[in-house]
Amino acid sequence: MNKSQFRQHYTRDEARALLPQVRRWLQRLQHLRERMAKVEHRLDQMLAGGQDVGGETANDWVRCLTQIKTGLREFETREIQIKDLDRGLIDFPAIVGGREVFLCWEQDEEDIEYWHDLDTGYAGREKL
Repeated sequence: MNKSQFRQHYTRDEARALLPQVRRWLQRLQHLRERMAKVEHRLDQMLAGGQDVGGETANDWVRCLTQIKTGLREFETREIQIKDLDRGLIDFPAIVGGREVFLCWEQDEEDIEYWHDLDTGYAGREKL
């Protein structure tokens, strides 16, 4: 096996065990992103109207950003990759057949059933 790109590799069972938590983290991030979009819309309206953008609206934006960064860190520290937040497309580094690959999962899927090479992405998904 060549030099690994990742320190952490997941077996299918290990990745499966994380799915309930991953689902919660994704839902939280999706909710925060929606909330942040609303706050940004308010800020844009304030700026367009020539208003001061300080105060509670700006503080709310900073709180959202901080919470999003905290949520992303849950994935980052585990080397789990978010490929598409809207779809809830997640890749777990793994070793399959002696090769470093990704176990690929989408939030509407019940289980982890696919993998793909590091460089092929979703289009290269193959059944486990």
